[in-house]
Amino acid sequence: MKITILDSVTLGDDISLENFSLIGETDIYPSTPQELVEERISDCDVIVVNKVKLNETNLAQAKNLKLICITATGFDNVDIAYCRSKNIAVCNVKGYSTDSVSQVTVATVLSLYNHIPVYDRYVKDGSYTASGVHNCLTPVYRELAGKTWGIIGLGNIGRQVAKVAQALGCNVIAYKRKKTDEYKCVSLAELMWTSDIITIHLPLSDSTKNIVNKSMISLMKSSAVIVNAARGAVWDEQAIADAVMDGKIAAMGCDVYSLEPMSSEHPFNKLVGYDNVCLLPHMAWGAYEARVRCMDEVMLNIKAFFAGEMRNRVDV
Repeated sequence: MKITILDSVTLGDDISLENFSLIGETDIYPSTPQELVEERISDCDVIVVNKVKLNETNLAQAKNLKLICITATGFDNVDIAYCRSKNIAVCNVKGYSTDSVSQVTVATVLSLYNHIPVYDRYVKDGSYTASGVHNCLTPVYRELAGKTWGIIGLGNIGRQVAKVAQALGCNVIAYKRKKTDEYKCVSLAELMWTSDIITIHLPLSDSTKNIVNKSMISLMKSSAVIVNAARGAVWDEQAIADAVMDGKIAAMGCDVYSLEPMSSEHPFNKLVGYDNVCLLPHMAWGAYEARVRCMDEVMLNIKAFFAGEMRNRVDV
């Protein structure tokens, strides 16, 4: 068996990939530009991939290919329909990053809601010492207890964030296609106009692309905070940027972008100097423990497939 790992750099350089060589000959590439994908997968049985796009253009000549293992939960970078037509199995990894993403999501909300970077800078730049005043209470921050926290997407991560929100004293509401009794479920419009905090936890699909659009954003309270650690394309990036610049919403946090890395023309580049904006480099999923867990799961997916077992298949 030959295994090709196409973009190991996206997994961090602090976790070992040596165990893959125990189950097959393994080629590891830190990154793979699209023009080299076809060449690098031409004779492999298994592809391990995170962000490289795989479709008919580069998969057609991979005659030995039997399995694609995605080192993530989302699988929008792989043409599933084509793989299904060619009997190429595709596996993802579920649940490995729940604690990591929920932790960073909540941390982003807390940082924005409490103006932590502003207060930190006030001390570090000497302003606190120079003030001669025992404390500083501007910009004003408010307690989360009693506020309404809207969860868009109530999967594993959404439910974990909801639990933390409740522990902080928030009233939790949720938008979910199939309603549940676990939390109060409302329409997306109602969630947008009633929530003080909004966090997004949706996978990217045809039905979720741009679901948080300009009209939905316009419903938000001027005091609201919104954070997206799901997928960049599930909201209208330009509309969110405009809402921040126009003072229509209080704060915004983002860890994901429709094009990654974020291009120099991205509308969020205009927000770099804003204290009420937190921009992260798609790191919420990547706590050390989450990355180790992810690769352990990929190994199990490979072993299960060649043992004739059905495990984490997204092509069936």
